[in-house]
Amino acid sequence: MPAKHRPMRLQLLAAVMLLTCLQASAEPPQPAPRRDGAHDFDFLIGDWKAHVKRLPERLVGSTHWIEYDGISRHKKLLDSNANFEEFSVENRTQGLHIKAQTLRLYNPDSHQWSIYLLDLDKGTLGTPPVVGDFTGQHGEFYDQEDYKGRAILVRYVWSDISPKSARMEQSFSPDGGKTWEVNWICELSR
Repeated sequence: MPAKHRPMRLQLLAAVMLLTCLQASAEPPQPAPRRDGAHDFDFLIGDWKAHVKRLPERLVGSTHWIEYDGISRHKKLLDSNANFEEFSVENRTQGLHIKAQTLRLYNPDSHQWSIYLLDLDKGTLGTPPVVGDFTGQHGEFYDQEDYKGRAILVRYVWSDISPKSARMEQSFSPDGGKTWEVNWICELSR
């Protein structure tokens, strides 16, 4: 290398070394704070018309759905982030009726919701809850349960959320989440 280019090369090398040292001493970037999802279910508060499609025979390849119509009422509990649902639908043709209650609790530490099914007639609280959160207008919630003697994953998906409509699907997976069978579709409207 000609002598006249050595000072420029040394200056460039010094600049690269300084930049490398500065980068090494800089603190790593902090992750963005987790989004507060405490109000994710506020859209549900109030009364809704409910249309349900239910697959009564699950995880056997059935395609026979039963449809129901009724109401779904949601209210906040004690002006908190928790809410409670009273749900009643029926299929008049077949004389079928479903009555259910749901308790949703928000955990500010984990930034996740736990959804519990209640059976007030039997005095039981369904455990484990499905647990998850929302990304924008899409919510996903999961748990693992025993269904007819086999371990399955359960998933709730909330979607199509607007002031006048929402959709919730329940799915089961017998293979660790590789495949999912939708077995409950609830479409809410006002």
